Amino acid sequence: MAGPVQEELSVLAAIFCRPHEWEVLSRSETDGTVFRIHTKAEGFMDADIPLELVFHLPVNYPSCLPGISINSEQLTRAQCVTVKEKLLEQAESLLSEPMVHELVLWIQQNLRHILSQPETGSGSEKCTFSTSTTMDDGLWITLLHLDHMRAKTKYVKTVEKWASDLRLTGRLMFMGKIILILLQGDRNNLKVPKS
Repeated sequence: MAGPVQEELSVLAAIFCRPHEWEVLSRSETDGTVFRIHTKAEGFMDADIPLELVFHLPVNYPSCLPGISINSEQLTRAQCVTVKEKLLEQAESLLSEPMVHELVLWIQQNLRHILSQPETGSGSEKCTFSTSTTMDDGLWITLLHLDHMRAKTKYVKTVEKWASDLRLTGRLMFMGKIILILLQGDRNNLKVPKS
């Protein structure tokens, strides 16, 4: 991983050091780094709105824009999309330099103004990620439930290889007799099962 990117990640980890405020989701020499920041920004009537910001820093970052996903239980899907668009516009002005902290500060200071624009009016549809849902940037999350697993070690290696080959990230969870696989990746690499 490039020196400036690693340095930026170290700085971000030091800034967002409270429990559950910062989490690296994946690191890859070929696909870059994906991480999540939980923060708050001032919304309407001075109320703090919790935000989950997921950044994907591609290998050639900062000479290209990071991927950004926005999630908040207090914002509609349309509002989340608008916030993402505004963040990407801001990121374009910061190309060729580390920008994640600047983007987080910018959204903390400007969320109220973005939400006050007419096209981001309040609605009832919440912006949350659920099983087999799509996000506007082509990133999909899918939850698989397995009924059994005969050779755990071999199966885990097979799932890891598939995930690597398809450039997916995820978790394999064993909860008693329940076996779950949570996968996140490009929509083109995930297929929705036919009902």
